[in-house]
Amino acid sequence: MPDPNGFLRYERRLPTRRPVPVRLRDWREVYPPASDELIAEQATRCMDCGIPFCHDGCPLGNRIPDWNDLVRTGNWDFAIEALHATNNFPEFTGRLCPAPCEAACVLSIAGGQPVTIKQVEVEIINRAVAAGRVTPRPAPERSGKSVGVVGSGPAGLAAAQQLARAGHDVVVYERDDALGGLLRYGIPDFKLEKGHIDMRLDQLRAEGVRFETGVNVGVTVSVDDLRARHDALLLACGALAARDVEIEGRGLSGVHLAMEHLVEANRVVAGRVPSASISAFDKNVIIIGGGDTAADCLGVAHRQGAKSVLQLDQYPVPPSTRDESRDPWPTWPWILRDYPAHEEGGARAFAVAVTAFEGNDDGDLTGVRIAEVQVSRVDGRRVVTEIPGTERLYPAEMVLLAIGFEGTEPGPLLTNLGLTRNRRGGIDTGADWQSATPGVFVAGDMHRGASLIVWAIAEGRSAAASIHAYLGGDGALPAPVEPSAAALTA
Repeated sequence: MPDPNGFLRYERRLPTRRPVPVRLRDWREVYPPASDELIAEQATRCMDCGIPFCHDGCPLGNRIPDWNDLVRTGNWDFAIEALHATNNFPEFTGRLCPAPCEAACVLSIAGGQPVTIKQVEVEIINRAVAAGRVTPRPAPERSGKSVGVVGSGPAGLAAAQQLARAGHDVVVYERDDALGGLLRYGIPDFKLEKGHIDMRLDQLRAEGVRFETGVNVGVTVSVDDLRARHDALLLACGALAARDVEIEGRGLSGVHLAMEHLVEANRVVAGRVPSASISAFDKNVIIIGGGDTAADCLGVAHRQGAKSVLQLDQYPVPPSTRDESRDPWPTWPWILRDYPAHEEGGARAFAVAVTAFEGNDDGDLTGVRIAEVQVSRVDGRRVVTEIPGTERLYPAEMVLLAIGFEGTEPGPLLTNLGLTRNRRGGIDTGADWQSATPGVFVAGDMHRGASLIVWAIAEGRSAAASIHAYLGGDGALPAPVEPSAAALTA
């Protein structure tokens, strides 16, 4: 049985990040591998609670206490089996997920320190890969049914793997020149080195999944053609319609959407293009936004050699610990989160908003006007009120808009399938993940809006289960969530 005193004997600890001066000289991941001793110690802190709320915090329903105890006792081979039972790609979630499971850990009650679930997870898969235990698992028999998956992000890949292992012929279509969706070009290498994606793609190919890149469904191939090829379609195209601003000076050269900057930077690192046309080198950079994408822009700007970086957030400084009156345990708390990129430099300003972008006669950005603001809710709507007399000007040659996404992109794919976006910019489905067009299913961010990678994988697995049933497959595939599922809230 688990050590009931482990959390009393050991404090929460994470591996020491690579030194800032060293990691700023390359694009490799920030965290080095952790020692067996450290991970076993941290896994020992898990009590295997009678009611493990970490299961509820994780939409995949990961068997967290099970693999924590297997790591504690050194049973790494069994730990990866327990981990893969619910999660196709723990190397992705272990690096990129913000870990709502940790927020729901019993040890986080009353400001306590939760188990380092995310770190244990990534170390299990790291060791499994090193030991050659991540091997193809092709289906023993083929069903004779075919499924087309549009989009090769985590939702599409998870669904493709589940369906291929169930015996169906699966083809994944990606409009970009490389596979992985935002994992490939949206996430910087210092968070996810791309060899992890390539390892999984090799596994999926060996399991029978076929991939076609440069396929823009509705443009380079017709929707009717694709439907004729397959018995069912899964749309997993993400939520890439970026939120923009209508502010004086928005058209100046130097004001960019965050993903324009990140995608090109990733292409440079991957050797796809020789240099970046949108570079922070020797510039004063202002990043508008306070989330993961903004932090990614911050880390990229540092590595490109920015002169200075200022990150802006409309909201006031979050508390350092959970406010139980606002976000009671086990919900996801609103707290101040420091990403590794913040350790590398730059400054942050809270409760401020941009009032105008200023430029020169040539149309180049030269500065940003910023004012202090108060954010309130009126009839359920967010209202931002500028505080008079607080406006000030900051020099800037680059601005990056990292203020979220408005849903999946409109275009011929949706039009030709007769699908329309809902008010959140997503595509509605029935309880079986099927859209209003028969035989066409939807999962991931395209369905629920921009969300966490763990939700994308969960939705991909669940949609695959429904497609398997739709095709008359034997047995049932695991379906961790329903289309109406939502994160824990008070």
